[in-house]
Amino acid sequence: MSALLTAAAAGVPMAAGWSLHALRLRRRIESARRDPLTGLFTRDGFAERAPKVLAGGRSAVYVIDLDRFKEINDTYGHAAGDAVVAATGRRLAEWADVNGGIVARLGGDEFAAVARVFSLADLSWTLSELTRAIEQPVTVDGRPLTVGASIGAVAYDPRTDEVNLSTLLRLADEQMYAAKHSGADWLTALDLTLQSGTVNGRRAGRAGTHGGTEAVA
Repeated sequence: MSALLTAAAAGVPMAAGWSLHALRLRRRIESARRDPLTGLFTRDGFAERAPKVLAGGRSAVYVIDLDRFKEINDTYGHAAGDAVVAATGRRLAEWADVNGGIVARLGGDEFAAVARVFSLADLSWTLSELTRAIEQPVTVDGRPLTVGASIGAVAYDPRTDEVNLSTLLRLADEQMYAAKHSGADWLTALDLTLQSGTVNGRRAGRAGTHGGTEAVA
């Protein structure tokens, strides 16, 4: 009996060690899926969780790109740019909490989101609220900095639509690009048909594609 008790007691530290290791591993994985500047999901974290939101009912996918961000970086420095990105991340996170969604920082001054919507009218109202939230001045070193955003969106209904998250992001990205170049605050896709060609799975002409010339604004 004493031998069994001794063996069991010896196993306790080992089990505790494995539990601690598993906890640290989970935290490390979760940290890797979070953007260090904003605390938002990274692209990988978003890709893992967004389909669950989409499967839950009517929703919309958004791509958000800040306007005049390069001007802020060039004029006031990268610390000011980081402050603007961090403030935008907080505002997007608050907006997502209210609308039952999640947000990611895709990189630089570009974000993606998926959130619940109930109709096209609701989508328009949500986009207007999102625009107002982002365009509030960000105070850096006592100086208010004004930043705008170009937003593209596409509505999705899991009962009738058969497209994946990648396609929805490309559709929203097309609308963001069109909004930026037309001066509109936001535009929404009329259907689920892609309008532009792709290079390596990304919109042709987009920064990062072969021959892409899109300027960063």
